[in-house]
Amino acid sequence: MEALTVKELYTLEETIARDIFEGVTYPWEVLPKISAFIVELGNTLSEDEYEKRGENIWIAKSAKVAPTAYINGPAIIGKEAEVRHCAFIRGNAIVGEGAVVGNSTELKNVILFNKVQVPHYNYVGDSILGYKSHMGAGSITSNVKSDKKLVVVKTPEGNIETGMKKFGAMLGDEVEVGCGSVLNPGSVVGRRSNIYPLSSVRGFVPANSIYKKQGEVVEKQQEGHI
Repeated sequence: MEALTVKELYTLEETIARDIFEGVTYPWEVLPKISAFIVELGNTLSEDEYEKRGENIWIAKSAKVAPTAYINGPAIIGKEAEVRHCAFIRGNAIVGEGAVVGNSTELKNVILFNKVQVPHYNYVGDSILGYKSHMGAGSITSNVKSDKKLVVVKTPEGNIETGMKKFGAMLGDEVEVGCGSVLNPGSVVGRRSNIYPLSSVRGFVPANSIYKKQGEVVEKQQEGHI
């Protein structure tokens, strides 16, 4: 389904990880590759711009990292990024330029594009968040099904088998996720869509939509339309 492809969801110029998406149709295909990619990319980063701290951890010299934050490698923290008090980066994480990882937020096996914000009490695992996407306070990705079966992406054109046990959410560019929402395993949200607070999202949400609740997704009105 075209709407779920890397091309339709993401602006690849807005991530240091653009090369990982070469030859890939759907973004979740890169999840198993993130760890090795970080190590390979990290070893090419300029020592003038990035400092290597610990094993396979590269932090931009212009980034702000709170002394109480915990970062486990492999990880890359991009230029001008901010990692706040008690953030927990478990590993296999790329934090884009100008991104914000907030207090008590946990990351694991993720790519955050530039200017992503996960600023308050978020869990983001086995997920990819597009340019300028934002997760409201307390919103999380659920990355394992309760029955432990392989994750399937549900679309109007049929289900897509991923073959993955762990798969959180794919958020396109400029997605807004309301506070307290849960993105269930295999959620894919198209560019510039909004998720109402306290939502439980499953399957595919089209681009330029407002997700009010399961079964109630409306198209955004164009600016100037009355």
